[in-house]
Amino acid sequence: MVVTVRFIFYIFINAIIFHNCCVHCVQAKNGNTFHWNILEKVEECQSKIENVHNFNSIELYPTLRKLLSKDFFRFYEVNLKRPCPFWLDDSRCAMKDCHVKPCPPEEIPEGLKGDTQPKVVHVDPQPKRKYSKMVNEDCATHHNDLDYLNKTISEKLQKDLQMWEAHDDALDNFCDIDDDDENAEYVDLLLNPERYTGYAGPSAHRVWKSIYLENCFRPKKSFNFNPYIQSNKLNELCLEERVFYRSISGLHASINTHLSAIYLLSKNNGFVLGKDEEKWGPNLEEFLKRFSPETTNGEGPNWLRNLYFIYLVELRALAKAAPYLENEEYYTGNDSNDWDTQMAMKDLLHIIRSFPDHFDETSMFRNSEQADKLKYEFKQHFRNITRIMDCVGCDKCRLWGKLQTQGLGTALKILFSGKFDGITQFETLDSHNKKEFQLQRNEIVSLVNAFGRLSNSLYKLDDFRQMMRERM
Repeated sequence: MVVTVRFIFYIFINAIIFHNCCVHCVQAKNGNTFHWNILEKVEECQSKIENVHNFNSIELYPTLRKLLSKDFFRFYEVNLKRPCPFWLDDSRCAMKDCHVKPCPPEEIPEGLKGDTQPKVVHVDPQPKRKYSKMVNEDCATHHNDLDYLNKTISEKLQKDLQMWEAHDDALDNFCDIDDDDENAEYVDLLLNPERYTGYAGPSAHRVWKSIYLENCFRPKKSFNFNPYIQSNKLNELCLEERVFYRSISGLHASINTHLSAIYLLSKNNGFVLGKDEEKWGPNLEEFLKRFSPETTNGEGPNWLRNLYFIYLVELRALAKAAPYLENEEYYTGNDSNDWDTQMAMKDLLHIIRSFPDHFDETSMFRNSEQADKLKYEFKQHFRNITRIMDCVGCDKCRLWGKLQTQGLGTALKILFSGKFDGITQFETLDSHNKKEFQLQRNEIVSLVNAFGRLSNSLYKLDDFRQMMRERM
């Protein structure tokens, strides 16, 4: 029975990559205990999985991987010491692979040390733009539009205006941002890769159970205490609630793919070999444990489909914000590297724009009577999920969990805040309107890196498909 089910799962993996399976159509396949059913009625994105997979592996992944090696995107500012706000965090991981080493000051690019510049009290027309060449060269040069205003109002009122503006900006955010957190430290993402750490057990399960049971929308007719919603029950949710669940499920599937793809393979009598002899690589058994129908009550294949769904959501966010992202400086203080980063980003956005079947966010929140209430709940649920990341007991897992939830939150902000609707030529906007489209550096870094994680997950599915083929 086990061999038969795994063979069927192998057939599914090949089908999900190479057959013309529509991402949002209702399909089912039965074979022994194997049954899967993808989300119904999310028909706004007509992409075929085959097309998404080929687009990612052949066209997008190589360019995105090159971009993520640039200094602007490899250094991420994060507070890993924030206490869990929901329960007593008494299960810190002591294993060495859970550890994250922050960057010493001398390794941080000079252009990212914007917080060392003199503080100037202004009502900034472009707030939190401390990571730009203009700000680092002359903190006052871009405040000319408000010079007269700054001379006629008190310093206290200026600070109050900044607080009001920060409050208004926060209303659009789907997550808290560490960008101005005095306890945040820079981490080199390339030196702290996301991979299997051994973090598991009640602490890890409590995190995901809290996310699914307490913060995802649940069917009211058939509620149960199983954290995961069965695919045949998802039609009891409205479109927006299904999109929320599929996004979280797809993120979870992506993380599980990474942990299976970079697994510590070298062991000796139960003890890990010396650091110089460690061997990391894909672990098929771990992948099957996390996605095979026999170990997931038949839901594993659906979780993999949700991985493609969240990929399309974040792909659409990057396409929508492309006019803004094309005009960013990506400033680190190294002119040559910054120019290469700008060109690499433009290459990536050109590829993203060429994709024909983007996710259509305009089909959501259209009921005028319920839209505002549902969008508020949507945002609050997601903000809670980002806060739950501070309850993860493994520092490396917490790092990548915070980055990827912030990246998804930034994508949702771009898609649903309304501030990025209708922009085609960012450089033609005046200074007031440009402020409306402002993203902080950490939002850009997390958005692109989070999408990079999804892209990498799709790419790694080929490795597991080949391993299953060899085994069969």
